[in-house]
Amino acid sequence: MPRWLSLALFLVPVTSLLAVAHVYLYRRLVRDVTARKALRRAGIALFFGGFVGSVGARMIGAMLSSEAARATGIVLLLWMGLVLYLLMFTLALDVGQRVLARVRKAPEPPSPERRAFLAKGLAAGATVAGATVSTYGAWKAFHPPEVRDIPVRLARLPKALEGFTLVQLTDIHIGGVLQRRYVDELVARTNALKPDLIAVTGDLVDGTVPELGRYVEGFGALKARHGAYFITGNHDYYSGVKAWVAFVQGLGITVLRNRSVSIGDAGASFDLAGVDDWSAQRWGEPGYDLDAALRGLRPDRASVLLAHQPSNFEEVARRGVGLQLSGHTHGGQMFPGNVLGHFIWGAQNAGLSQLGQSHLYVSRGCGFVGPPMRVGAPPEIARIILLPG
Repeated sequence: MPRWLSLALFLVPVTSLLAVAHVYLYRRLVRDVTARKALRRAGIALFFGGFVGSVGARMIGAMLSSEAARATGIVLLLWMGLVLYLLMFTLALDVGQRVLARVRKAPEPPSPERRAFLAKGLAAGATVAGATVSTYGAWKAFHPPEVRDIPVRLARLPKALEGFTLVQLTDIHIGGVLQRRYVDELVARTNALKPDLIAVTGDLVDGTVPELGRYVEGFGALKARHGAYFITGNHDYYSGVKAWVAFVQGLGITVLRNRSVSIGDAGASFDLAGVDDWSAQRWGEPGYDLDAALRGLRPDRASVLLAHQPSNFEEVARRGVGLQLSGHTHGGQMFPGNVLGHFIWGAQNAGLSQLGQSHLYVSRGCGFVGPPMRVGAPPEIARIILLPG
């Protein structure tokens, strides 16, 4: 399927749903609440401007200075998140009101005054609830990621490496919203953990090297006894993967593209492998190659695989890999995404799961995509503590 057609099949229904949502919210939160023309015109301007801005955020940003573009982009993304929660609460209250009316079996329709009172109460309730959840979600998204300690019993890990700490950073999404200040803070928090090894498991950026290189270069300050490693994620391909791989390597971070390295010394070590993103072939790249990544690995040695997406874990487990570290899902990022993610990915949506002797840890990630909000899936820095299996 041509790329333009795939993009159209995604954008057309999404844009249509976004338009319907804005019209519905205007009607329920403005038109049904007031007859004053000035307020209705202001509502039309707000929802129409919000819809156009949401659809054309990139175009609008390109017309402004960099700081103005960033501020405008953040506002528009926050608006999209607010619209989502306003829509959820308004629909829920609408449906609840209708169900309650049917249960009560009202003998006659309510008076115009009562209808107006109910409409205003619904609008106020939905607005307060939507704004509250959106504000909390934005605060959580920009709040420093929490550190999660995850003990993992790794099969065949030498006793001498008990307590080896591997810090995973994933789905950071440096771009128009998260920039150098965020990078420096994330690096400082990571280094403070004094990790033995750092793994950046993809979706580092949303933009090109010329646009974002001055922010990303802050990751060159990452420090770990056995170094920092990087694998590609799908957003890194959207952003020009070859240029980013070269840039990351220039920071002193080792890039694992379908290959493995030994971590430790002659007395105690394990194998660390990394694969390109599962969807890389769509971008004309060689892509995910598990055979190449695991080539030469011995079955009597402990092994860890870095793979951006949790896809193909069943095959990874069948090959005897002790632990796979992934991201990609964001844990759903925003309710109801976390619930939907559980239905799509199951136990692989977030957290630690096990198949036989093989473990999979899927991090909720550090950053975000789309609306800068985190509801029900807070950002995290994962500190994996390896223990002999």
